Amino acid sequence: MLKADGVGVYTSYNNKYLGDKAFAPLFEELNRRKAVVFVHPLVADCCGAVVPGVPTNAFELPFDTTRTIASLMFSGTLSKSPDVRFVFSHAGGAMPMLAARIDDLTKSMKALRDNVPEGVPAALRKLYVDTAGAFSPAAMAATMKTLPAEHVLYGSDFPYSPSAGVIKGLAENEFPPAVLRGIERDNALTLFPRLKI
Repeated sequence: MLKADGVGVYTSYNNKYLGDKAFAPLFEELNRRKAVVFVHPLVADCCGAVVPGVPTNAFELPFDTTRTIASLMFSGTLSKSPDVRFVFSHAGGAMPMLAARIDDLTKSMKALRDNVPEGVPAALRKLYVDTAGAFSPAAMAATMKTLPAEHVLYGSDFPYSPSAGVIKGLAENEFPPAVLRGIERDNALTLFPRLKI
């Protein structure tokens, strides 16, 4: 009705992560619409002062993204919403670093794994992420091992971080020109073709 290009949501609402059954009708409708859903983290009520004196956005926001991805995956929401294109800020939080660990430690948990019929690596490869705050060579190495290069999108976190830092940081990765152009422009245009000029 609004002809929106996508929908923006947070990682949790009222201490419920996005895989909670309360959100099932929302994702059913978003799947029907083949929506792009951008997910940005919040500091969860549980964890705002875990390490006093250290800013929560230094580490807690990526962990909240990781929690909601796990929630979506192990609740079965991702497999029930194959037409939703999820875009997670900050390269998917800590998920690229923890993907193999999460996969390994849940293999014997039938109730969880029944909700991820294609397996954890395949489920994660369907996601999209942006580069906001996660453009360093170490972060990008984990991201590119977890996701296809075509699923990595430019993100700056402006106004909280200057865009120039992201552009410089991405250049330090020494990506092939086609990969860098994809991150900086072409991958987003695949998600939003009406923006092509």
